[in-house]
Parts: sequence; structure tokens; C-alpha cells
Amino acid sequence: MAKSAAELSVPAALRSLAGAALGGMADAIARAPTAVTAFVGRTLKGPVNRATAIASFGEFQQHFGGLWQPSTVAYAVEQFFENGGREACVVRVVNGARPPTLTLPAGSEALQLQGVNPGSREYLRASVDYDGIDGGEFDLFNLVVQRLRVAASEQIEDQEIFRRLSIAARAERAIGNMLCESRLVRVLGALPTQRPDRSIRSPQAPVVGYVHSNPDGDDGAALTDYDLIGSALEGTGLFALKAIEGFNFLCIPPLGREQDVGMSTLMVAARFCRDRHAMLLVDPPASWNGARAALEALRSWPFRSENALMYFPRLTAFDRLRGRIETFAPCGAVAGMLARLDEAWPVWAAAQGEDVTLRAGLRPACAVDDAERVRLGQAGVNTLLAVRAPTLPLVTACTLAAGGGVSSDWKYLSARRLALFINASIERGTRWLAFEQNARPAWKRAREQTEAFLDALDVEGAFAGSAPEESYFVICDERVNTRDSVAQGKVKLLFGFALTRPCDFHAALVTHQSSGSQLRTVTANRQATSQRRLEWEIETSILRGIIIGP
Repeated sequence: MAKSAAELSVPAALRSLAGAALGGMADAIARAPTAVTAFVGRTLKGPVNRATAIASFGEFQQHFGGLWQPSTVAYAVEQFFENGGREACVVRVVNGARPPTLTLPAGSEALQLQGVNPGSREYLRASVDYDGIDGGEFDLFNLVVQRLRVAASEQIEDQEIFRRLSIAARAERAIGNMLCESRLVRVLGALPTQRPDRSIRSPQAPVVGYVHSNPDGDDGAALTDYDLIGSALEGTGLFALKAIEGFNFLCIPPLGREQDVGMSTLMVAARFCRDRHAMLLVDPPASWNGARAALEALRSWPFRSENALMYFPRLTAFDRLRGRIETFAPCGAVAGMLARLDEAWPVWAAAQGEDVTLRAGLRPACAVDDAERVRLGQAGVNTLLAVRAPTLPLVTACTLAAGGGVSSDWKYLSARRLALFINASIERGTRWLAFEQNARPAWKRAREQTEAFLDALDVEGAFAGSAPEESYFVICDERVNTRDSVAQGKVKLLFGFALTRPCDFHAALVTHQSSGSQLRTVTANRQATSQRRLEWEIETSILRGIIIGP
């Protein structure tokens, strides 16, 4: 970048203080996280198609069962935390898995329940009693459902208590309706004609006992690309991540130890990441067993995206389940390493020194010499290092847009991550506009708020340019908020920032309305040489309808 924090001048410092004060008056835009990593894949147990936040591998073990040989995502999550990751969310995906069932006797019939989460390691038990129920209330009963860590044990992981349930289908507290909100079970099949029997251990010792789930839970088959992609409409597969506020990296480990994720998954995932201001971590194919093989394959590699990055080669580590050294896809370790770098370096800075190396226990699966490292970088692929090597040639970390014949700033990883960080922060930080009167006072407040945010980044050295007007711009007035857009309930804010050259702005248009917010990149101008020309370029683009769109 053109400036660094060490080059902070006195006027810039005063400008920073003024910007901070202005941001305080305008409810300063909070800086979005930069290293939250989402994982999608097959796990031993846990909720399906629901993003679950975790902050350690211990939490992953609690929710998803820990390491499991068929689960490549379990190893990726472990390596993520081992290499410095702190925040993650996991989406469990299955292929034909079945949950266990529970059979509660009800006279000569039975009440059938089915677990919410599938898998052979979903251990449930249930108990029925009539405590607090009058003798004439023959349809009512109490139900306790528990999830156990180990079958037939007392290690309870979760419990739900439902009082005064009714076996009558049309009753106010009908069991079918009440269990719709349960985290553990649902009603399966038709209801019996009478309430379930009280659960007792034995006729000789009439103490309330438990009925354990049947051994009919099934883990399903190996995943396919269809399972990983899921449905945008139903929020399944990777689209389950739509339910969370945001993430920065998306890891989709291989389908199996030797089965790569398909090109269709990569294409959909990259598009999804673009819409969510995130980066997709792509694992090198298993067939790339050396730098020469990788360089040869990259000549016809069909997948290029500014919202994706790849590190080569795969990694070797000790597999605790198999008791030997195995080869693993690197996406989890890379995400952890990048998260660790963000704690020491700004997102727009090129990390240096020992920070860019893998933690102990992980090593590259093959050697890459200096010339190959440079050539891989030119082709859009970064190289993993196990030890610090100060004599290595300087190769700037890149995205998979590099090597595709593009000349944009987005071929550099730091520039792309900075842009995504800014877009996410401003889009989230100005959502209040959708609930304010769509008029000049709100527009002015939003402009000042955004200018304060960008000015603080400028002072820290994020942008090119020696003056604010060369580093960024913000417009939120009648030029973007026309009568038609105001009548439609839309509030628009246009902003841009210069990453590598003064006045060479990357611009984005944020649109807020009560139904939600949208951000899209626009071309207001690419090379303005003065503030007057910048405004003229933007106004011309507006008149041409280039940046007014939906």
C-alpha cells in the first residue's frame, strides 16, 4: 500500500481524532470480523443443515462428535484451531442418514418418536410420568427426553421436559404440535388411541425409568456434490450459512481422502462467497502430487475467481485414529494460519516472518523449490511453508483470479480481503437507514458515518493517496436517492476507495430497505485525476443509469 501506520503525520493524526469524534456522534461503524471460518461437510453427529458456532475443537467434539475417519471436515476443524483459528461455524451435511426412533408403550399400542438429528451415534431416551395430573385427565402425561453422550449411560448432553401433553390430536397441548419445537424428537406416524404408559423400571420396583432409542439410526452414505451444494430455497447444504450474520472464509474439505470436491460445488460456493463478502478456500486436487504436476494441471485449470484462494501442496500429519502419518487437504490449517496473521497484521498488510508458516505437526506433502514457488504464484496458487526461510523470493499472496489473464487489484489476496472487509462493515453498519425517514438528515448522518470509518482506515495506511479525496469518497444525497427510489422505500449510499493507486477507486452501492440490504460493486470511475473529475464521472454514470439499478 502507499502508506503505513508508521508514516502517520501530525495532520493525519488530527484527522484521525476528528474522524473518531465524528464517528462517535454518528454511531461509528463497527469493524466486521475478518477471520470467521465456515465449514461444510460430514460429521459423526449433530444438527443437520444448521450453522452452529464453535470457539474450540472441544466444542466441535461436544456438538459434532470429534474426529471420525469418514469425516474430512472433522480433521479440517481440528487443524484450524491448532493453527490459530478462534471463531468457526459448522454445517453438517448428510446423504441418506436416518435418525433413531423411540417406542413408548401405550397399552396395546405404542407412541412412536423419531430423533431430529440422524446418525448411529444419536443416543436418546425418554420417560413418561403422570405427576401433577388429575385422575380424570386420561389424555394428559408428562414427557422427558434426553440425549446421551454414550449409549445406556448417565452422561446427559441435552434434556427437554414437556408437561401436560395430550395424546388427543386436536387438544391445545397436543404432542404433535408441542414437539415441533423440540431440539431432540418429533412424533412419527399416527398417534395411539390412549396416552403412553408410565415408564417404570420394573413392576417390583415402580420407580420412573427410561425407554432408550432403538438401534436404527444410520450415518448414511458418503457425500456427493449435490449434498454439499444443497438448496438455496430450503437453506440446506452450504446455503444453511444464509442464516448467520456473516463469515470470512468458507472451507469445503474433500468428499473423501482421495475424492476431490467437484467443479460444480466450487462454482456455486464461489458465487455464494461473493454475495456474502467472503473467500472460498480451495484445496489442491489429490492428483497434484508435486509442483510440476500442479503447474501442468494449472494450464487447463477451469476455475478462476477473485473470491477464492488456494494453497499448495496438501499436508501430512499424524492421524490419531489410524495411528500413522496421513495426507490431508490444507483448507482448515490455512484458515487458521490466516486467522493468526490477522491478530498481528492489518488485513491489508503482507504478513512477514514466522507468522506465515504452519504450526508444528503439519508439513507440506511435497517439496517446492524457489522457482516453482514463483511460478505457482504467477498461476494464482500460494505455497505453504513449514519453516521460516528468509532467503525465499518475495511472492505476494494471491487469489485464484491471478493467472487468469486479469490485471485487476483482485488478484492480490490482501487487496481483495480489504475490499470485502470494507463492504461488509459498511453494509452492516448502515442498516439503520432502512428504519429512518428517507430524507436529507439521515443521508447526511450516513455519509458522515461512512466517511469517518474510511478516514480511520486511511490514517492507518489502508489506502493509496496522500489526501482523503485521493483515497476514498462517499455519496448519499439526491444524486443516488432519486424520487423514484425514495418512493420505493430504498435508501442508497455510494462509496469508493483506492487500494493501489491514488484516485483509482473501487466503488460499491449499498441499498437498504425494510425487506433487507444489498451491496453490489459498480463502476463509477476507474481513474479520476481530481475531485472535480471524480464528481463529474460519478454524475455522468448516474445519468447513464450505470449505478442507479435496483
